[in-house]
Amino acid sequence: MLQRPRRNRKSEVIRNMIQETVLQPANLIFPLFIVDGNAQKTEVNSMPGIYRHSVDNLLREVESCMNLGLKAFDLFPNIEESLKDKYATESYRENSLYLKAIKEVKQYFPEACVITDVAMDPYSSDGHDGIVENGEILNDETLEVLGKMALAHAHAGADIIAPSDMMDGRVGYIRKVLDDNKFTSVSIMS
Repeated sequence: MLQRPRRNRKSEVIRNMIQETVLQPANLIFPLFIVDGNAQKTEVNSMPGIYRHSVDNLLREVESCMNLGLKAFDLFPNIEESLKDKYATESYRENSLYLKAIKEVKQYFPEACVITDVAMDPYSSDGHDGIVENGEILNDETLEVLGKMALAHAHAGADIIAPSDMMDGRVGYIRKVLDDNKFTSVSIMS
């Protein structure tokens, strides 16, 4: 029998209905960079057209994106040097800038999908993604910090935790911490 796939291409409506891949704004994740202060919107030098926003501007940016059909946002902190330390304690401090931003986005846009970055480097005084002792990364000790971060993000309202570090066993460790604390519905994207 003769195959006649042309019938599937006879109109735009049919082509759109059966096409294999559809890419829409709702399929995208928009990165947002957060900085302390008010009314702040400064361009990231290494990424022209991308800005760091204070929380008040962040909310306006999320609203603009939502109006365009973007629904998922990956938040990245830009932390003041004075708040950084060897153990990245600012990353899970209750009233930190990042946790405040997560809470604010979810409060004003509960339908938004908030994705959070779990990594030590934005918070560590040495810039490493792990705790360093005598020139070595302490993997298991770092996992504890990453678990605290992930738990703080979940408490703040994160929908998806996205570890970007390079520690062995991080996804399993974070999953256990989240599950043990009744955050079984928080996803991990790694």
